[in-house]
Amino acid sequence: MSSQDWWKGAVTYQVYPRSFQDSNGDGIGDLPGITARLPHIADLGVDAVWLSPIFTSPMRDMGYDVSDYTDVDPTFGTLNDFDALIQRAHDLGLKIIIDQVLSHCSDQHPFFTESRASRDNPRADWFVWADPKKDGTPPTNWLSVFGGSAWTWDARRKQYYLHNFLSEQPDFNFHNPAVQDWHLANMRFWLDRGVDGFRFDTANYFFHDPQLRDNPADFREKSRPDGNPYEMQYHLFDKNRPETTGWMERIRSLLDSYDARASVGEVGDSHHAIRLMGEYTGRNRLHQCYSFEMMGNDYTPATFRQKIEDFFAGAPNGWPMWAFSNHDVPRHVTRWAAHGTTPDALAKQAAALILSFEGSICLWQGEELGQTNTDLTFDELTDPQGIAFWPEPVGRDNTRTPMVWDASENGGFSTGKPWLPVKPPQLSRNVATQAADPDSVLNYYKLMLRYRSERSELRTGRTRFLDLPDPVLGFTRGDALACFFNLSPSENAIRIKGLSSLTGPCIGASLDGETLTLGPNGVAFANLSGKAETP
Repeated sequence: MSSQDWWKGAVTYQVYPRSFQDSNGDGIGDLPGITARLPHIADLGVDAVWLSPIFTSPMRDMGYDVSDYTDVDPTFGTLNDFDALIQRAHDLGLKIIIDQVLSHCSDQHPFFTESRASRDNPRADWFVWADPKKDGTPPTNWLSVFGGSAWTWDARRKQYYLHNFLSEQPDFNFHNPAVQDWHLANMRFWLDRGVDGFRFDTANYFFHDPQLRDNPADFREKSRPDGNPYEMQYHLFDKNRPETTGWMERIRSLLDSYDARASVGEVGDSHHAIRLMGEYTGRNRLHQCYSFEMMGNDYTPATFRQKIEDFFAGAPNGWPMWAFSNHDVPRHVTRWAAHGTTPDALAKQAAALILSFEGSICLWQGEELGQTNTDLTFDELTDPQGIAFWPEPVGRDNTRTPMVWDASENGGFSTGKPWLPVKPPQLSRNVATQAADPDSVLNYYKLMLRYRSERSELRTGRTRFLDLPDPVLGFTRGDALACFFNLSPSENAIRIKGLSSLTGPCIGASLDGETLTLGPNGVAFANLSGKAETP
């Protein structure tokens, strides 16, 4: 592939700056700390690093409430620190992707201060304002992801403003072209500093229905009550609007004016995520999108097959990024624990599984250690979503606890008190201990990442799924490689034709003629002698 297409099939490693490495002892991770730890990421064998927000922010939502889009928050360092990080990453052969939180900002952003001051100032329509209904209630029934109405009353303008998340995170009005122009200029600032691309937060939330129509109730049958009322609506009018694709085309045009830059959009939707991923990617739109479709509790062949087949059938010109975990959901070794003989066995299989998928891949920091969710008490929480919906397991603070580098106090993350605690179960899964153990999860990740880079089929080969009995998932990549996964803690054997020999980092697998035996959480890669099929 050309250097322009470096992102296609690439593996990105997500860093949560607050939790990666603290360099000054204040208990919060920072840019110099990340820079010092970049060799660990490079040694894994990934292609790129995605940094969650580092911009100036009052931190009501841990940086996803931006008050200055062209500066670094002092918590994390300075622009000079950012430049040093970029240089070190590039020296190590790593690309750097940074978050862009464009759909909303902090209520402390000067533009929102100006907008709320009156109905006729120069930025009066830069945010989404609406009159109340005649009875004083909000303009629509739209709900905030973080609880309550998505509308907050402002006595200055005697209107409501829209916020899909916290009331301190007002939504920009992307129907105003000036808002789009301004955000493009902010992106240009970072492109000129050398970033290799952007991850767009809440990419399907940019536009709202200008007619302000109410959302209908969710039509799906559910086996248990929702923990968050937001999930009780079918979100037709507060997000997922058709105007979004035009904005994606403007973003792509900007990125294409630079050399070898890439984009990835986050699609948060429980109804049409795969379809939206396809709509938002393609030749003139974002390079790739990811959703939460593989971040649920299902760990079955049918689940993974359906997501991948649905995407490539519905978006043949689009491109997905697949992830099992991120900073918003419980870690997958915890979510899928019932399917593994041990956490390590499950972690290794999950690594082989996702790194065999067609598409690009995103790994969440600590995933390479088989890290598990941290059990936190209510008084240890900092996340507004976790606090609002306690004890619903929203999985944000629990997955955001610090990276564990060694077995010392605080895991080598900080010499001070960490902003979230490092507890013994997580401390036992540290980089130093696993690096010294050839059979560790960490070293298996390195093997698997190397194998993905060596086998071009795993990066660019098309996928053909095989009809196999549960709980075995099997597919071919290209014309020369087959991949098999026993998604259970019990041994399973299948009959399959067309395999010549096992190859790569197999786990608990043996091939005897047409019989492939997979041990508990077994993994097999096989060279093809013909077309793989069941006898």
